[in-house]
Amino acid sequence: MPLALAAVLASYGLAACAGGSDKPTLNWYINPDGQVTLNKLAKDCSTDDYTIKIQLLPASATDQRTQLARRLAAGDSSTDLMSLDPVFVPEFANAKWLAPFEGDLAGKVLDDDVLKGAAETVKWDNKVVAAPQWANTQVLWYRKSLAEAAGLDMTKPVTWDQVIDAAADNDGTVGVQANKYEAYVVWINALIQGAGGNILDPATVEAGRDAKVTINSPAGEDAAAVIKKLADSGARQSDFSTSNEGTSLGAMFPTKGAGEFMTNWTFVYKNYEGLIGKPGGPKDKAAFEDLGFARYPETVAGEESKPPIGGIDIGVGAYSKHPEFAQQAAICVTNSDAQTALAVDEGLMPSRQSVYDSTALKEAYPAELLTLYSESVDSGGPRPKSAFYSQVSSAVQSRWHSPTSVGPGTPKKSAEFLRSILEGKALL
Repeated sequence: MPLALAAVLASYGLAACAGGSDKPTLNWYINPDGQVTLNKLAKDCSTDDYTIKIQLLPASATDQRTQLARRLAAGDSSTDLMSLDPVFVPEFANAKWLAPFEGDLAGKVLDDDVLKGAAETVKWDNKVVAAPQWANTQVLWYRKSLAEAAGLDMTKPVTWDQVIDAAADNDGTVGVQANKYEAYVVWINALIQGAGGNILDPATVEAGRDAKVTINSPAGEDAAAVIKKLADSGARQSDFSTSNEGTSLGAMFPTKGAGEFMTNWTFVYKNYEGLIGKPGGPKDKAAFEDLGFARYPETVAGEESKPPIGGIDIGVGAYSKHPEFAQQAAICVTNSDAQTALAVDEGLMPSRQSVYDSTALKEAYPAELLTLYSESVDSGGPRPKSAFYSQVSSAVQSRWHSPTSVGPGTPKKSAEFLRSILEGKALL
């Protein structure tokens, strides 16, 4: 039985295997990103032994978790494959809802080609519990003309303070994700880790409710200071408290103003490339070439930033009637050819270094951007690897939102509330 794709699909070598009428069907629950390519993968990773059928999850990561958790908590045998946000892998693995990859299969999932940041998201209790499919990270997107006007040397690390001041002093803005949702925690976590701290002590995080809460720290105060500075700055965008991944995109190429600095995920490059000459995008190719990119800003000058880590991992349901087929399918939809297609066609970047080095990606993206992506994934910072991450995230959101209210006392207040939540002494 083939574990790799055997025939060429389009220009990326995706496999196609014949099928029969009485084969088992493997249900693959996917998030909405990259549906066209994912449907191709489902078709072309189907074999003579099984057919993969796509089932669409809601758009929100939180809603995706809820739907899958309800199914698995009920022992649903029809949940064979699932696309998981990495932050939910520990919860699902701890609940024994995922079928671990063992032996040679584990070696195929996590060989030396997988970037460190992506590899860490699929490990739990010394087991490989999912397969990295694509890896997401955030970088600093900006108008080169704005940075030049501010006198910033973007070949060197820049701090949040520098970025905010540069935008405020030069008719620009700073775009972030600060609505009351998961991406705001992504920003908070990256700021704290960039200052040398963590929301939860990494050494105790797998202890679940007994994990040590460390958000009330000098690093937490440094993170709060950055958020407060932007909130009080002329660089703050008008929808600051409700901003998300999409809202600040239009501020990069405004009809008036100098544009923006924006922290956002890897989809941004292909998004603007596809909008050349269209509303919300660069007016022409020359304007598109004014789009710059650099490593995620430093929280504290001289301390290496910790870019956020995201993406999608493929888990196999522990109650699947066909776990061996499902794990073979998971390896197929996460192999190098599959990751190449997702990156080139959908802007969803690889978790494997060899794919970044491939000719197909070098033709689709600037070489320096590929290097930035892979280095950011390899050296970035994960959110707390906790089986109770959903509660952790909600607790942080409840005390750090609205961002306009964040101040020196926010880390202490959030630490007290988070501790109470984990101990079962408070409700969200």
